Amino acid sequence: MSSTEPRRTALDALHRSLGATMTDFAGWDMPLRYGSERDEHNAVRTRAGLFDLSHMGEIAVTGPEAAALLDFALVGNIGGVKPGRARYTMICREDGGILDDLIVYRLGDAEAPEYLVVANASNAQVVLDALRERAAGFDAEVRDDRDAYALLAVQGPESQGILASLTDADLDGLKYYAGLPGTVAGVPALIARTGYTGEDGFELFVKPEHAVELWQALTKAGEGAGLVPCGLSCRDTLRLEAGMPLYGNELSTSLTPFDAGFGRVVKFEKEGDFVGRAALAEAAERAAAQPPRVLVGLVAEGRRVPRAGYAVVAGGEVIGEVTSGAPSPTLGKPIAMAYVDPAHAAPGTEGVGVDIRGSHEPYEVVALPFYKRQK
Repeated sequence: MSSTEPRRTALDALHRSLGATMTDFAGWDMPLRYGSERDEHNAVRTRAGLFDLSHMGEIAVTGPEAAALLDFALVGNIGGVKPGRARYTMICREDGGILDDLIVYRLGDAEAPEYLVVANASNAQVVLDALRERAAGFDAEVRDDRDAYALLAVQGPESQGILASLTDADLDGLKYYAGLPGTVAGVPALIARTGYTGEDGFELFVKPEHAVELWQALTKAGEGAGLVPCGLSCRDTLRLEAGMPLYGNELSTSLTPFDAGFGRVVKFEKEGDFVGRAALAEAAERAAAQPPRVLVGLVAEGRRVPRAGYAVVAGGEVIGEVTSGAPSPTLGKPIAMAYVDPAHAAPGTEGVGVDIRGSHEPYEVVALPFYKRQK
């Protein structure tokens, strides 16, 4: 395969048969939308949406010292994750810069620990290379499992009911950030209660050869509940409303977790050294003494949409930069996430605007997230 040829998921032909608008995303041909992205977004907020997320990067870490390797390689306390649970964490460089944000699932039992590390599509190779390099000296194996899985997600308030009709797995007992092996529509799957939409939902890791039959079974089961196929475009507006960071926008190698406001994921109390520990300890001290720019929400007073890279201004001075912006279907106004100077970060701060092609459009500073589902 030539390097210019995008990778295709096991559901590629199905997406095309549904009339999806396809786009290149991190080297994969992925569905951007099937019809109206606003309708897809609203379906997830009020009913349910079905996503193909097979572009995500799965990496298996196994062996007697798998937990010790992950505790050394990542900033989180992975050794403390119980079987069947998952943890949001980050992998950093020696200088503390964020290489990627990850979800790590603990599979297997105490005798045979196994971890599934899920990386962003654009960073999967970087994370794989870093984990392999950091595995030196550990009795653990790092395996590229990107071709071993297709990943489907059902997200939205109706998702549990839809999934329950296809599985006898205990979904009621499955907590947020937990995963268990089960069978969905006769297909073996890792059923995880995780997602990137701000709604309740499930992510289903299956073999690629089972992806089409599972998609069709979920579509049929969701007919009465208003389930619709959803593309990456509405996934972006959903995660933006939920205040969830996107690597390359809110997170990058030029920021430490403390700069990004995610210092809580760094666990200094865990035993032993980990990559970036010294630099991150300094970053934590700096952040405590002189808070860095703060990630805030901005809500437009007008209709113009801010985009990543636009300057945030106040009193004629640049005080920050937009990292993500889009029209919010839920709020009915354009919204953005931005890093701004601490002096202008408090919700309700007056006089803040975004420089949109030379005109300073007024914005209200709000606390993140913009949207929180009713439990």
